[in-house]
Amino acid sequence: MKEVKEGQPGLTWVYPTYNPEWCDSIVKEFNLHPAIAQTFISRKFSTFEEIYQFLYAKLPNLHPPELLVDMDKAVFRVVRALYSREPILIYGDNDVDGITGTAILVEFLQQIGGKPYYYISHRTPSNSSIITDALEYAKYRHCKLWITVDCGITAAKEVEEVLERDIDVIISDHHEPMDKIPSCIAALNPKLHNNPYPDRELTGAGVAFKLAHALINYLISEGKLSASAVDLKHYLDLVALGTIADMGILVGENRILVRYGLKQFAHTKRVGLAKLVEMCGIDPTKINTSDITSKIAPRLNSLGRIANPLKGVELLLIHDIDKAQHLVKELEDNNIHRQQIERRDTRDVEAFIHVHPQILKDRAIALHSHTWHEGIIPIIATRISRQYNRPTLIIATDETVGKGSIRTIPEFPLLPILHEISHYLVNFGGHDFAAGFIIRNDNILRFKKAFVDIANHTLKKEDLFPKLYLDSKIHFKDLTFDFLDSIQLFEPYGNGNPSPILYSDVVQTRPPKVVGRVHLKFYLEQNGRVLEGMGFGLNEQRKMLIRKATQLQIAFTPCTKLFCNKLSIQLLIRGIKSDAKDHM
Repeated sequence: MKEVKEGQPGLTWVYPTYNPEWCDSIVKEFNLHPAIAQTFISRKFSTFEEIYQFLYAKLPNLHPPELLVDMDKAVFRVVRALYSREPILIYGDNDVDGITGTAILVEFLQQIGGKPYYYISHRTPSNSSIITDALEYAKYRHCKLWITVDCGITAAKEVEEVLERDIDVIISDHHEPMDKIPSCIAALNPKLHNNPYPDRELTGAGVAFKLAHALINYLISEGKLSASAVDLKHYLDLVALGTIADMGILVGENRILVRYGLKQFAHTKRVGLAKLVEMCGIDPTKINTSDITSKIAPRLNSLGRIANPLKGVELLLIHDIDKAQHLVKELEDNNIHRQQIERRDTRDVEAFIHVHPQILKDRAIALHSHTWHEGIIPIIATRISRQYNRPTLIIATDETVGKGSIRTIPEFPLLPILHEISHYLVNFGGHDFAAGFIIRNDNILRFKKAFVDIANHTLKKEDLFPKLYLDSKIHFKDLTFDFLDSIQLFEPYGNGNPSPILYSDVVQTRPPKVVGRVHLKFYLEQNGRVLEGMGFGLNEQRKMLIRKATQLQIAFTPCTKLFCNKLSIQLLIRGIKSDAKDHM
């Protein structure tokens, strides 16, 4: 792809690299529009098989769960607990991925005759321990088997403490492992080194689902369960919810799980989840990834941020409609409170940056304060990182330690950096684009300086400009309802599979209209055809667009608009250039 640094200030347009011969082959093989075929090329698809799997893979195309290293050991130990009626503790992380994965295993084990209990980590700077915070609970419930969900792979010391209590541990996780893997019965993680599992992008809920799948396979093969006794599709709504909320990359297995999981929402028998969807104003038959990331996930995540995350699992498992309604109301109240705290702390962070503009001379942002809420800092780190397109590190402190959250840009993967400066940290975990850590207060200043220094030496100035990746050029005459049907082949959209962005050379027939003070409505023409476009948050660009008949190049995603029962095509404007050169 060729980069062109023009247009909106600070925004780099990345044009596609064209391969006409390969494009023609895709068009003929799959009977697709050339712009759709080019989108596959822009996204690095290099074989017919890759495209076929992307378009048509179904549930039977999921990889056998037994390919995960240690799965046989995990299955054997769980089956032993089932046969002996041994209590099992499911210990999940406190985000949506951990909550949904926990609910999957608890409900599944109950369904096949197990005795599961559940516990969700509730870490704060003053209570930073993972896993060992549930030791007394496990002792009280006489649990001799402990299964983690979405956590544990970096907790070798803590797992050792559990083992000393004569409790067996199975780790199911998807985060990047450290050099030392915890001593345990089994470590189920597609990111383990030298792991033959073909897809390393499963989330915590996905790994939990794989364990359930492997158990079903074993019990059926041993004649202990009929093939019709448990329908694993019943759990796919939770897998989809956890995968989307955790920003799982929506290709490969995650794409299959999410595609079918979204359909499962229309058939879910989980009264708590159904009430939550209803409260969010979502039609379960039309739910999409955006509904989950913007409405459902923030409400469930609010529990882990400012309240009791155990209630998230309770909501997903509950059968009583009245109790479900009460929990959903409590969830909404928590989310409103979370939003209030988030606005307060965001204003404080932004005010600090405004008063100290020299911070932006560095190529990373690193801030800490004792006034920020430790549950909100991941949201703030994400927002600041996107706003300034820099790696951003935010730490909330108490009297002795701080809880930190980091978000970054593609040019600055986190894990190698954190390994390099891990001697400052109590512990850390995550992946290359998002991580969390615990740090003692007396190490904070040194850690921040080391992090910023590495960014200053690693990142180039141009890395700090946000990038707009374009998939294909297209002409207005090709923007038909049939084409929009074809573009939906790329759904479900999400991390690693965004909605396609096309570009076109147009004439502005009249100046854009301001809508809602910060948005612009465009009137665009090409070869006699006029289409409307909406540019959300683009009001600052209006000054350069005030003239009529301005030649523009626009980047957009086409969509449909229903007005007065009439369906029309509208362009969601992602970027604008005036007097741009042709790039095809």
